[in-house]
Amino acid sequence: MWFLEVTQSALVLGSTQAVPAGPGSCSGDLDVVRRRSGGGAVLLRPGAVVWADVFVPAGDVRWDRDVGRAFGWLGHVWAGALGALGVGEVAVHTGPLVRTPWSAAVCFAGLGPGEVTAGGRKVVGISQRRARSGALFQCAALLHWDALATADAVGVPPEALADVARGLGPVGPALETAFLDALSTR
Repeated sequence: MWFLEVTQSALVLGSTQAVPAGPGSCSGDLDVVRRRSGGGAVLLRPGAVVWADVFVPAGDVRWDRDVGRAFGWLGHVWAGALGALGVGEVAVHTGPLVRTPWSAAVCFAGLGPGEVTAGGRKVVGISQRRARSGALFQCAALLHWDALATADAVGVPPEALADVARGLGPVGPALETAFLDALSTR
């Protein structure tokens, strides 16, 4: 398990996602990089996200052959951490992938198994990359949600992203500690 620190702004594209084109997309001082796991883009800015990578070896008690179910336990770890910090109305999505017109472009515009909402808005996105040796889960917990900047970076209408996600506020270091505590009990 690793926490990664965002040191400069970047737009992180999913493994199969095309680089956004058109007016307004990828503007400003953004580096555009690609992660090896799937899903839509995530706008990273220093201090705006807690990024965690979690590796589960094949055969581990947390391992699940079912790709959709494999996210569940990790979503419950995030939910436990958020609950310990007093974040209310936390829920882990246990259904199938929920797509919206913009979810292919923006991670936080859709909702996948194991992902976490607070007050009905997405706060933790999780993607997964699998190999014979195990699964790597890449997690982004939003401390600050900037719908306008995200929409601008990927070239979608800002109103499309206004109410899909929310930030958790300045809980970064506390969230990391709460996550590790919740992880140690799973």
